[in-house]
This record gives sequence, C-alpha cells and structure tokens, in this order.
Amino acid sequence: MSPEALSELIFNIANTLVSEGKAGTLTADLIPPQAKFAVMRPKDRAHGDWASNAAMQLAKKAGMKPRDFAELFAAELTNADGIKSVEVAGPGFINITLDSASAAAVVDAVLEAGSDYGKNDHLGGETLNLEFVSANPTGPIHIGGTRWAAVGDSMARVLEANGAKVVREYYFNDHGEQINRFAKSLVAAAHGEETPIDGYKGAYIDEIAKRVIDEANADGVDVLSLPRVDGGADQDGNPLGEGDSEQREEFRKRAVPMMFDEIQRSMKNFRVNFDVWFHENSLYSDGEVDQAIADLRARGDIYEKDGATWFESTKHGDDKDRVIIKSDGNYAYFAADIAYYRNKRHRETNPADVAIYMLGADHHGYIGRMMAMCEAFGDKPGENMQILIGQLVNVMKDGKAVRMSKRAGNVVTIDDLTDAIGVDASRYSLARTDYNSPVDIDLNLLSSHSNENPVYYVQYAHARSCNVDRNAAAAGITYEGADVSLLDTTADGEVLAALAQWPALLREAGDLRAPHRVAHYLEDLAATYHKWYNVERVVPMELTDPEARGEQADAIRIAKAPEPARAAARLKLNDAVKTVIAEGLDLLGVTAPDKM
Repeated sequence: MSPEALSELIFNIANTLVSEGKAGTLTADLIPPQAKFAVMRPKDRAHGDWASNAAMQLAKKAGMKPRDFAELFAAELTNADGIKSVEVAGPGFINITLDSASAAAVVDAVLEAGSDYGKNDHLGGETLNLEFVSANPTGPIHIGGTRWAAVGDSMARVLEANGAKVVREYYFNDHGEQINRFAKSLVAAAHGEETPIDGYKGAYIDEIAKRVIDEANADGVDVLSLPRVDGGADQDGNPLGEGDSEQREEFRKRAVPMMFDEIQRSMKNFRVNFDVWFHENSLYSDGEVDQAIADLRARGDIYEKDGATWFESTKHGDDKDRVIIKSDGNYAYFAADIAYYRNKRHRETNPADVAIYMLGADHHGYIGRMMAMCEAFGDKPGENMQILIGQLVNVMKDGKAVRMSKRAGNVVTIDDLTDAIGVDASRYSLARTDYNSPVDIDLNLLSSHSNENPVYYVQYAHARSCNVDRNAAAAGITYEGADVSLLDTTADGEVLAALAQWPALLREAGDLRAPHRVAHYLEDLAATYHKWYNVERVVPMELTDPEARGEQADAIRIAKAPEPARAAARLKLNDAVKTVIAEGLDLLGVTAPDKM
C-alpha cells in the first residue's frame, strides 16, 4: 500500500466519521482535500511503516481531543486490508504498520509501470513556456548559463512527467547595444587593436574575427577594406571602437549567426534541445513592440513625459514607472520584454498558459516591472507569469576557485566544465542544488570514483543492480515463484518504503519547480539500496575464505543462499530499484550505466 493510498484511505475515513455522526462538530466542508493528509515515514521505525497527523489536523474543527479523535481513525484503519496494526502515539499521531504483502506490492507496481512509474497528469491541460539560458550571442555559454541549462531542462522533464505540455524556449538577444559592443570588439581584433573599453575579451573574439574574414573572403568580400569610422578614445585614452560603419555591420551580420551556431551546438552536446529559438530582433521587425505598446496604451497604462514614453507600472505594484521609448526615439530594453511576454501568451502555436522565466541573480530587480506588466495585460502575476532567480556558481579545484578559461578569458564556460568532468557530472551537480542557493562545483570530487561523488554514487547503484541481474541470470534465478510477501526484513522494508515515496516526490518536484528534489531522492534511494545489497542476497555469495573446506564451505554457501521464492522476490525488488533510478537519472538528463 502506497502513501497515496493511505492518504486516500484516511481522507475517506474522515468523511465516514462525519457521515456517521462520530466526528463531533466536524462537517464535510471542513475536511481539506486528500492531498493535505500527509503520510510520512517515521524517523524511528519502531513507530511503524507510516505515520499521519490527520487527527491533529482535524481535532479542533471536531471539537475533540486529538488523541481521542486519533483513536477513531485507528479503529477504522485496523479493519482495512493490508494494514497489520495501528497505534496512537504522542499528542495524536497515527502510526501504521503494513503487512508484508501490502508493503511489497510497490514492487509489482513499479515493474508493471516501468519507466512510467510515478508519472501522472495532474498538470495536464496546461502549456508551460519555460525560457532558460537565453545568454547573449556575444560569447560562449558561461557557468551561470550552464547551471540554467541543467536546471531548466531537468525542470522541463519533471513538469512533463507531471502531465504538462512544456515548450522549451531560448531567447536570443540579437538586438541592442550588446551586439554593437560585440561587433566593435571583432573589428578591433581583426585589425590587431586593443579591445574597446566596453567590448568583449577572450581568445574566442580573435577566433570569430578570423572566421568572419575567411568567410567574407570566400564570398569575394574584403571585409577589412570596407569603410570604417574610428570611434576615438575616452578621457583616459581607452579605445572606444569605431562608430557606425559598413565594416562593423559586415562583422555583425556574419559573426552573430556564428555565435548562434556555437550556442546551439553547446546546448545539443549538453543534451538540451529547445523547441523554440526566439530572436529578439523579430519583435521589432514584425512590429510586435509597437503593437504591445499600443495595447497597453489602450488599457490606460501608457503616458508621455519629458519627451519619452512611459509605462505606468506603479499602478500595478512596481516601485517606479518605466521608460519604454526614450526621448531620443530609441526603445528602452523593457519595450522588448513587454512585447515578448505578449507574444508568448498569444502566439498561434502553443500559446503559454504559464510563462516561466529563469533569470540570473543580477535580474532580481526586474521582478517588479515584469509582474506589473503581466498584470497590466490582465493576467495574474505568479500564475500566468512565474520568475525564478538563480544564484551564483563557484567552480573549485584543489580548494581554490577556478576562474580562467583558455577561450573566454576570466570566466568558466560550458565546454570548460564538460571537458573537465563530463556531461553527466556537470548536469547532475548543477541540478542537485536548489537554484535559490549558490553552488560550489568541486572538480576534484566530481571526477572521482568514490561514494563522496554524488553522481557516481547514484550511477553505481544502477550499475550494481544490472550486475545483480547478470549474476542472477548466470545462476538461473528468475521471477518464477516469486513471493513478494517474503520481502519482510528490515533492509527490505527500507527499500520498499523508498520506492513507495517516488510518486509523491515526483509530483512535489513539479509543483514546487524543484528538480533538485529528484537528485536528493535518488541519493537516498541509492544509499538504501547499497545497504540492502550488503545484507540481503539474490545470488549466493562466492566463498571468500580460501582456508574453508568441505562441510565448513558448504555451510557458508547454504547460509548465504536464500530460498528460491525469496531469491526471486529479491530479484524483483532489485529490478524495481533499477527502474526508478534509471527514470530519475533520465529526468535529470543523466545516463544510467549498466557497468562502471
């Protein structure tokens, strides 16, 4: 019997007690939804397999003492199929012990459902637009964007496992000043000049500049001979780069697609596949920025002041109004944000019921204006628009921070990380920590084959379960004659309970937008499985004492060999663990090796 089944049973008992007039002043309308009746694993296993605080939740509404109300629940639960015993403890906890067959039923449930075990459709009917990474196309993906790639794709997989339709989206900032600075930097590099003060540095700038020149030459264009206007220098003598020119535009139009291609390649190699690659520039070229402003103007949220056009965001909770068209006639960056949200909500293909933005720590100040804009369009902040803010990543090696990249200067890129520890360890280590918290990536630890390395620890549990299968096949052990009720040892019970908790954990990870909970669950399951493996046998152990001979050796073999029905049951339990670990790793975009 699963925790969900027990929760449903307790919910039904509460309604029965009301209908039979045994629940004091409690009425049916005061009983919370089933999901509110939490069934927990007691820390002290002497208290049973599962515990509920339902009586304490409802006692005040019933006008009864919690322990007295708990006794009513206990009497009903004791008569339910699959429950061995019920005990009321402390202020009114209901402790439940299942019979072995009921507890072990989860094994057959897992094996029957396979990789679909725990998946549900409670988020079905919703289209969630999940935008993540969205790094500027002015350089390689840095470590912050790499974290969002791991977290975002894992989150998308978890949401899909809960029935949601997820649109993975990458927003290319290919319009505005950052692209101008990128082009200036390339022109300076092409001429062997110092990087402009506001430009981009790194060996990749020299690489891209050379590629632009080679591509242009192949097309019969001598890009370096095109007109160029020197931008001069600032008051300290730092070069500012050239002004508007044909040369800069030629570098821009050729280099930006090159960076697009590189970003797309990096994402694919990181096992992240986007459904939509959206270009900011299209919002301007298609007139969507002007249309979005017109819509807000019609709603009474736009006004003119000091020669500029303003969004009256304070009407919707922001701390100040926002300029969207500057007095010089140029659009402020926020104008594109307004148009982009409107596009997500009203596009012809897969319009978003919920637009989830995954932004870096430096974007915390954007939340107020974004939520104000959401409300101005008639939507509900926190529902139709959800903003997740990620924290910083520190990469460590030998106890010291790693900062330098051979290609990108004073940053660590996605390729640097995967070259050092591989895609599996990179994705797992970045997704296993709550994005609300900073994370330290220890390159020495994550490249080691030790139990302290969390990704190795989980993957090794899967590989070990596969090895059990191979040994069982060699010994002729199959599921035939399996009796799961024989899974009645303490170690068996711990593994069974861990498996039973997966469906609720998966649902919670989706509702809370918390894929890191999947990683924590996998580590707990792996720990429980490794302990089980060391004390319970599917296949008899080989004789390890070379001095043991004759009857002594046979006694050791007999002691280590479970009876066939128990061995078959343990094989099924082993395979259930293997199934859930593989499913959980897949949700994190990590492989489940069969050998290590």
